[in-house]
Amino acid sequence: MPQSQAAVRPVRLRNYLAYGSNDVLGAGSMAVISGWVLIFYTQFCGLSAAQAATIFAVARVLDAFASPMIGYISDHFGTTALGRRFGRRRFFILAAIPLLPSFALMWLPGQHFWYYLVTYVLFELVYAMEIIPFETLAAEMASDYRVKAKFAGSRILFGQAAAILAGFLPLWLINTLGRDSADTFFYMGLIFSGLFMVTAGLLYLFSWERHMPGGTPLPADHRKTAAGPVDALKALYRNLFSTMRIRAFRLHLGIYLGGYISQDIFNAAFIFFVIFAMAGTTAIASGLLGTMYIVQFVAVVIAINMALRASPSTAYQMAAASFAAGAITLVGLWIGGITATSHMVWIPIVLAGLGRGALNYIPWATYNYMADVDEIVTGRRREGSFAGVMTFVRKATQAAAVAGVGFVMQAGGFVSGAARQSDGAIHTIALLLGLGTVGMLVFGVAVSMRFRLSPATHAVLMAEIEHLRSGARTPTSPEAQAVVEDLSGWRYDQLWGRNPLVEQDTANGDLGEPVNARN
Repeated sequence: MPQSQAAVRPVRLRNYLAYGSNDVLGAGSMAVISGWVLIFYTQFCGLSAAQAATIFAVARVLDAFASPMIGYISDHFGTTALGRRFGRRRFFILAAIPLLPSFALMWLPGQHFWYYLVTYVLFELVYAMEIIPFETLAAEMASDYRVKAKFAGSRILFGQAAAILAGFLPLWLINTLGRDSADTFFYMGLIFSGLFMVTAGLLYLFSWERHMPGGTPLPADHRKTAAGPVDALKALYRNLFSTMRIRAFRLHLGIYLGGYISQDIFNAAFIFFVIFAMAGTTAIASGLLGTMYIVQFVAVVIAINMALRASPSTAYQMAAASFAAGAITLVGLWIGGITATSHMVWIPIVLAGLGRGALNYIPWATYNYMADVDEIVTGRRREGSFAGVMTFVRKATQAAAVAGVGFVMQAGGFVSGAARQSDGAIHTIALLLGLGTVGMLVFGVAVSMRFRLSPATHAVLMAEIEHLRSGARTPTSPEAQAVVEDLSGWRYDQLWGRNPLVEQDTANGDLGEPVNARN
């Protein structure tokens, strides 16, 4: 079966839904953590803001090894008996299902610093074990631009639905258990753990991989040898740096980080800002956050249509402007003496939600095409390596953002557990919410102006891949040459394995036989 035929099986509605539902874990857990964990640690568990920030920092150091390693191992796992039986990606999804209740353990109140450190690290490792293989499956199941965009759209819609639940669930539990009950968060963890297990099971049942019946066989380099832990460690940072040598992926990461870190900073500061700066309560903050996520859900539907018909970069820039306007307006209302109970607060909530929805969708829609750009450079499919880097970058930057907010708040005079905060602490929270959010959005917009992946350029890219696969060495046209050189960052005569990137990885045993030797 030719490798160019990326999937024989038709992608049906149940496949889109099963794939998308898994982002209840991906986006849902991140929404809960970024929005509530600092409040839980500092206001209910007696940890200082600096201790809470330390938990994030330690977890990221460990994840710096785990995430890329899982991606690398999954790329090579198809040669093992378990990989052939359950799938080189899907085996890890299946194995993670009984471990997902570790999320609930994070939210058990009344424990000490070391308990929260260990449980946070445990969940982060389980998260990486499940989410990295998941992020490869859209590229495993399809090659068409529109099909991949629909996979991304389904994923983000489910993620936004989970974020809505993350916003409103504490409010509902507070109304049931009382506003001062720390059990609110534990029950929230239990509910989300159950959802994680169900959606991971659906993903396993209704997905497939290239080497499975009905899919495309693995390239020869993936069929040669399995990768053990020692092999993975050797290739860990080699793969990390090699993915960064793909120009479209570097720009994609800049866009991704600008949109997501801005939201992480906003989420981490928002609850504190509503409670201490705008004289609100945890319940009010929960309601506002949930409403913002509802608006985000609507914005994702709009963004899906824009990304399919127009440039993702243009849609990203419009979304960033809306989110920045919301953050600035919210701080402006506080300066003007408006409290959280005023109806005027809904204006920045809606503006921010409209922008955030598109910012969530666009980077993941474009991510599904990064393995295609890499393929024209290397002649291989390395979805697992890219997924490992993406998951590592996402969790590392979220932790850095949340930890950074914690350390800055501590330096600004924030006192854990206090009913009121000093003027200095409140001003620090406001600066984080406003300047921190807008600063990252400006960075993302600046990068997006150089990013030229679109439906039209992707079609050119795929046509040139087929052209090179047939044995050609020259471009079909000067225009096609310009497109693939812009996306890849390599000269045309260096594509399809004729470059130092493939030569280095082949010499280290990572990629197998050089592709130009087979042509």
